[in-house]
Amino acid sequence: MSETVERHSFGAEVGRLLDLVVHALYSEREIFLRELVANAADAVDRRRFGALTDSALALPTEAKIRIVPDKAARTLTLSDPGIGMAKDELAQNLGTIARSGTRAFSQSLADAKPEERPSLIGQFGVGFYSAFMVADRVEVTSRKAGADDAWTWASEGQGEYTLAPATRSEPGTDIVLHMKADAEEYLEPLRLETIVRKWADHITVPVTLVRDGEEVPGTKGTALWRKSKSEVSEDEYTEFYRQVAHAFDKPWATLHWRAEGQLEFTALLFVPGMKPFMAIEEQRDSKVRLHVRRMFITDEAGLLPSWLRFVQGVVDTEDLPLNVSREMLQATPVLARIRRAVTAKVLSELKTRAKDAESYATFWQAFGPVLKEGLWEDAEHRQDIANLLRFRSSTTEGWTSLADYVSRMKPNQEAIYILVGDDVEALKRSAQIEGFSARGLEVLLLSDHVDAFWPERMDTHDGKPIRSITQGSDDLSAFEPEVSEADAPADLTDLLPKLKEALKDDVSDVKASQRLVDSAVLLSAPAFGPDLQMQRLLRRAGRGAGGMGGQPVLELNPRHTLIRRIAERAAAGEDVGEAAQTLVDLAHVQGGDPPRDPVAFARRVAAALAQV
Repeated sequence: MSETVERHSFGAEVGRLLDLVVHALYSEREIFLRELVANAADAVDRRRFGALTDSALALPTEAKIRIVPDKAARTLTLSDPGIGMAKDELAQNLGTIARSGTRAFSQSLADAKPEERPSLIGQFGVGFYSAFMVADRVEVTSRKAGADDAWTWASEGQGEYTLAPATRSEPGTDIVLHMKADAEEYLEPLRLETIVRKWADHITVPVTLVRDGEEVPGTKGTALWRKSKSEVSEDEYTEFYRQVAHAFDKPWATLHWRAEGQLEFTALLFVPGMKPFMAIEEQRDSKVRLHVRRMFITDEAGLLPSWLRFVQGVVDTEDLPLNVSREMLQATPVLARIRRAVTAKVLSELKTRAKDAESYATFWQAFGPVLKEGLWEDAEHRQDIANLLRFRSSTTEGWTSLADYVSRMKPNQEAIYILVGDDVEALKRSAQIEGFSARGLEVLLLSDHVDAFWPERMDTHDGKPIRSITQGSDDLSAFEPEVSEADAPADLTDLLPKLKEALKDDVSDVKASQRLVDSAVLLSAPAFGPDLQMQRLLRRAGRGAGGMGGQPVLELNPRHTLIRRIAERAAAGEDVGEAAQTLVDLAHVQGGDPPRDPVAFARRVAAALAQV
């Protein structure tokens, strides 16, 4: 036999490719098994297609891909009953870069009817080389369907390969990997099963694993998303959702459709029924799985924007090649179009589901804060997202939309009023809201982490400006209080300049307020710059807010007993410096912030109580 062994050198480009594959191309070594299984599935599909016109190529009754680990021999064997390769094809497909059996076969299908074309996965002459990541020698024994002779291609990936006559009882291919010392984990049946289930669970050709001398199924073999909706039960959808999302609940929404035309893909997506245990705020990338012709490619293709990252599922396309960039998929134009189409479909579904207020409230409470991130970062879809927003309100129970709010605005009301804070119940009791409530003006109450940011980007809706009521620029004089104010306002002529002088380092202005009813004081932000909640976030981040909007404004309620008495003292020429400091600290505490100097504040309060 040794006399008939032919030795050949790889081309220089193949040597460079081998080095690239082994050391740089693939980020996970386990990818090699996906590549080899994909190639085997291609070979079976090619033979099945050929049998349509040549009965001699008919597949065996139980065509399957077998994976056989042998710990004693330290080999891993993959066998398939596919189309096989003749001697010259082994040399062309495995010894020369850019020659691919699958690619050449695909080109031959130009005149075939669409329904006759098999789903071809991968390009054999590229992915095959990933085997050298885990093997220091690879042997490929293949017999072409319709031929009697078989050949073995063998190489250690060091610049040359051999071709020798071989024997194989049936057409097909055996690939034997002689495993490297640091790759023994890939001889463990359970490890192999995990890899196959992860990367190739839904290819059409069954895969079996030999474990303890017995063959066991390695894949389920059914791509649920490729079935029509009428063929899939709710229980099957739920089971698949739990598999891909690693969840235990039932999906709140299921989207299953096939896009046809210039862009072809099938998608099966789920909106979870409950917020996952792992905080989705920490992981901002979409994990929708990208498949190409059933074969899993990656869950890092960014098929949905980060503000829809709670959506789980699969997108399977015919329009992307399986090539060297499988798990490092770049932003191709096709993928960009798929992203746009999938995003539009999810938004359309949410719009439809939002009509059921009770059901939508369940979704909104779980994922509304994430969806709102799109208002800040996605100008293209900002208006679509705005229509999906839901808020708590100062005047109505439950959730309300921006459209509902606008429909309830007073005839001469120009703005949509919002109040942002950490807790909705605290916002309902806030001094900021008193004057608006007294005039029957509705205020939307926002308490999610992103609410301090997005109004800066989406500053209007339906032609109405969105305005934070903490920014102190709202003129409420155009609205009469719905409850008469019995007490006349105190004269603050003497008090205001004294407070401004005493507090010149703490506030930018002191003025009488229209917005206060029961509270004595409040702090508001200047008309331009960050509102109070944003200033709080900046302080918590150690950045301060002085350079981004200046000091706050201290507003006084001229009808409040406390302000009336301090005004009387100021008019009598008394010093109100201590009172000024106490008023500012009261405003801080009332707004949910600590006093500037807790010790001094406690001392002043104790002294005041001692005089009662």
